Amino acid sequence: MPKVTITRGKFDGINACADENGVIAAAAMDQRGSLQKAIAKARGGTVSDEELTLFKTAVTKVLTPRATAILMDPEYGLPALGTRAPGTGVLLAYERSGYDATDQNRMPDLLSEWSVRRLIEAGADGIKVLLYYNAFDDEHVNAEKKAFIERVGAECVANDVALFLEPICYDNKIGDPKSFEFAKVKPRYVKAYMEEFSKPQYAVDILKVEVPVNMNFVEGTSAFKGQAAYSRSEAMELFRTTAAAARKPFIYLSAGVSDEVFRETLELATEAGTPFAGVLCGRATWQDGIPEFATKGFDALIHWLEDKGVKNIEALNAVLAKGAQPWWTIYGGIDNINVVEKVTNYATPTAAASPLINLQAEVS
Repeated sequence: MPKVTITRGKFDGINACADENGVIAAAAMDQRGSLQKAIAKARGGTVSDEELTLFKTAVTKVLTPRATAILMDPEYGLPALGTRAPGTGVLLAYERSGYDATDQNRMPDLLSEWSVRRLIEAGADGIKVLLYYNAFDDEHVNAEKKAFIERVGAECVANDVALFLEPICYDNKIGDPKSFEFAKVKPRYVKAYMEEFSKPQYAVDILKVEVPVNMNFVEGTSAFKGQAAYSRSEAMELFRTTAAAARKPFIYLSAGVSDEVFRETLELATEAGTPFAGVLCGRATWQDGIPEFATKGFDALIHWLEDKGVKNIEALNAVLAKGAQPWWTIYGGIDNINVVEKVTNYATPTAAASPLINLQAEVS
């Protein structure tokens, strides 16, 4: 396998979010609108911005001693980062919560007051962007989404920071992503986006992806609900075929399933020999603490997290210890990576490095 070249900033940023073995065991706490709605529903009342920050602070404080990184949003979560455990990496979300709902195309949008440079200044070791993507959608829609990621990727290259891309598949004709019908097509959609966004023009460093199956429809698992979309052996083969489409390191997201289901999912991926490099897990770890916070407040959530939340993340880490592989595995090992210094700094150009500046000096 030929050597892979990675710039120093990207290499160090990925490692800041991984453990000493190159495995990423990150906690996700960048939920915004969905978290606010969940707390409001549990409370039967409204939720303030300050309360969102408090929830994020509790999760960060209790769980980061057992996580390699924390994914946070810059809108409500920056104060929470001050409570993270020493050595915990920081991923900051660059996209707005949700998507453009004016039509069915689910177009992405960035936070208007933020840039990659500003996110780095706020403490980011890596930049996360979420993208709703159906590879078999209208080609004009997908051309716009691809160009969007190319622009974000170029911005991350210019600032020499790792880009974590989170594609989420959907199908407007089917609708419910939890349905049996969607479970049948999901592997094809996941494989397609893993292949597409591994291409070099997007400058993606880590793919944060969905598992290719819905465990509720995997026969022979404890999550099985009675209607089979795939047998256990078929599910393992789908893990293998989707993973084979990736040319970038990938980690799995929990997608809101319970902690028990997510662990069983990762155990199945491990049994299939899938070379996933870890997880970025949010709701599976802390979502059952929402009623505690909603009805009893911050201290009650801290107490719940120190008990159930810690047990959840420790059980998840035990699964990762058995199955996750170093992020550099896909490149043939860490010794097969050539780390280079980034030559051009677009944020602070110098006259010596910029022909444009020299030209302007001559004109003046």
